[in-house]
Amino acid sequence: MIEDSPFVAAAPVLVPMPAERPYTYAVPAGMRVVPGSIVRVPLGPRQVAGIVWDGVVEKVDAKKLRPIEQVFDCPPIDRAMRRFVDWVAQYTLSPPGMVARMLLRAPEAFDPEPWIEGLQRTFARPDRMTEARTRVLETAEGGLAWTRSGLAHAAGVSSTVVDGLRAQGVFETVMIPPRPVVAAPDPGYAQPSLMPDQSDAAETLRANVTTGTFGVTLLDGVTGSGKTEVYFEAVAAALDRGKQVLILLPEIALTHAFLERFQERFGAKPAEWHSDLPPRMREKVWRQVAEGGVRVVAGARSALFLPFRELGLIVVDEEHDPAYKQEDRVFYNARDMAVVRGHIGGFPVVLASATPSVESRVNASQGRYSRAVLSARFAEAALPDLKTVDMRRAPPARGGFLSPVLLGHMRQTLERKEQSLLFLNRRGYAPLTLCRVCGHRFGCPVCSAWLVEHRFRGQLVCHHCGHNERRPEACPECGTLDHLVACGPGVERIAEEVVAHFPDARTIVLSSDLMGGVRRLRLELEAIANGEADIVIGTQLVAKGHNFPNMTLVGVVDADLGLANGDPRAAERTFQLLSQVTGRAGRTGKKSLGLLQTFQPDHPVMRAIVSGDAEAFYEREIAERERAGLPPFGRLAGVIVSAATRAEAEGHARGLRRAAPQATDLFVLGPAEAPLSLIGGRHRFRLLIQGERRADTQGFIRTMLAEGPRIRGSVRVQVDIDPQSFL
Repeated sequence: MIEDSPFVAAAPVLVPMPAERPYTYAVPAGMRVVPGSIVRVPLGPRQVAGIVWDGVVEKVDAKKLRPIEQVFDCPPIDRAMRRFVDWVAQYTLSPPGMVARMLLRAPEAFDPEPWIEGLQRTFARPDRMTEARTRVLETAEGGLAWTRSGLAHAAGVSSTVVDGLRAQGVFETVMIPPRPVVAAPDPGYAQPSLMPDQSDAAETLRANVTTGTFGVTLLDGVTGSGKTEVYFEAVAAALDRGKQVLILLPEIALTHAFLERFQERFGAKPAEWHSDLPPRMREKVWRQVAEGGVRVVAGARSALFLPFRELGLIVVDEEHDPAYKQEDRVFYNARDMAVVRGHIGGFPVVLASATPSVESRVNASQGRYSRAVLSARFAEAALPDLKTVDMRRAPPARGGFLSPVLLGHMRQTLERKEQSLLFLNRRGYAPLTLCRVCGHRFGCPVCSAWLVEHRFRGQLVCHHCGHNERRPEACPECGTLDHLVACGPGVERIAEEVVAHFPDARTIVLSSDLMGGVRRLRLELEAIANGEADIVIGTQLVAKGHNFPNMTLVGVVDADLGLANGDPRAAERTFQLLSQVTGRAGRTGKKSLGLLQTFQPDHPVMRAIVSGDAEAFYEREIAERERAGLPPFGRLAGVIVSAATRAEAEGHARGLRRAAPQATDLFVLGPAEAPLSLIGGRHRFRLLIQGERRADTQGFIRTMLAEGPRIRGSVRVQVDIDPQSFL
């Protein structure tokens, strides 16, 4: 505990490293710290930022303590956020210091932003007037302070004109506060006209926000039903109450279109937070969130760890999306942690999706969440007609992957001057390259994965570790020239086939590995929305939230792709992905069609999508999960052991298995080699812990790790509570 007296000797400080508890530091005389203060402390030979934490100070000889070096002039991290950090650490079995590290990602923001030198009009007059000087003086009327460059730009003159006026005393130098990263949103700026079911859902969300208490609402609406406009009304209600808002989005590529929609409604954009943000802007956003200047943030999962001062609402858009799961260092699901953050802070949370996760549907049916349903598209636009194309009866031409049925509809769509979208969730040109003479397959030297050919770049790339090499002309095994063959399709190969069939069509390929990164991707999406492409070929990026007004045909090249990976969520993921991608068609009311190329037209997932009977699919999937005791009716946790050698990894994993405590409500499967048994040169074994829903999974794993072999050599152990990936 930090005592409130002039003789304070020590304080617990949580530092951003794999620390299981706060370290104790001396508090120098005259320094005042409180729980949540951000401080600079020595750690070994380095100086690091840390957070003064809650709890009792360890009894340590004062002479052995190193002192806190500095208290940053920064708002303290509030109690709710500190509790959240502790909760995430406990639940995910992560060191609290590593969770705190996510909170301290903008170290330059801990000091106040410097004030800016500006100019303000005085009562002096210039010795002579010119047209340029007149414009400057007219612009500066009203007594506002301007930056030198800002005044020159607003008046349409060069900076030398402003300098000349300052030299004559017409302007004096003043200091002005740093500019906000975004303007304040106006809740009443452009109130929308909502359909009756939208109004009902919006009123429910507004009421939840107005009460200011915790509760979770699942906003379940078909694609194109206007979910965003509905939860914007909850955002407006939170702003009216003087609260900050966090809106989580699964993909950076979605952000640009979302920002535009937000600005249309509120007259200003929200602040952005994601990995593509420049460091200086990240620091500004972090600081202004902490000070309360930024009222709304739209960001990726890491935005959950921003130090909000007055957070009053979290919205998780596309709540089903696997991108919300982080699988590095601290393994957490941002959707689930958003619910926890709302519970600790005592404010509402909205989960929005056209294809909610099974977990959220069950929580809604059992009364833990409320549910608002939007069953029709906005302005009564019709959902696309959906059909399967049986690839056994309508196979593609030799060497091709597009059936005559799909090609025929693409031709008709082009004739109507409308857009087609072909979806295949495989990047690159082909997932495997081999030699026709000796059978050599190109694999990653440090992963148990094939190299994916990227013909546009002339490279073979590993999508797991990033290894890449030039595609050779000759086989490296037998030396034969011109006998390397690409096996299977990626989006680049589909594009090649499309160009062969429709050479005059404007074709765009969309994939996360586009040259030019996120900026180019945003430009391509904007071009498609503006009708500057006829045929779009894309990976799952195109399935998420985009609005393409002239898109009337969606073709899924390989609808069976996600069903054969052994993942317990395979059917759910396939249903969600295919429903989302076919939902890109006909969003503005034009008659539209979705075609699913499949070898399994009678599979329950295909039948559910084509019939439009999502309820039947959910009922079946929920019943199967309950029978198998899988989440949300049971608990799952993964323990991944990796090492530089297979023997080390397997030995440690078997040692952990032997150390597992006896329990009636939990059991251990494995260890077994992970499906991707080698990544980045590290061999991987997995243990899977399965048990009843109320079982103490974390306690079980803690005991297993404590009683198991000590981590030595190259061995690393990672715990994944509620795993989303089983590779």
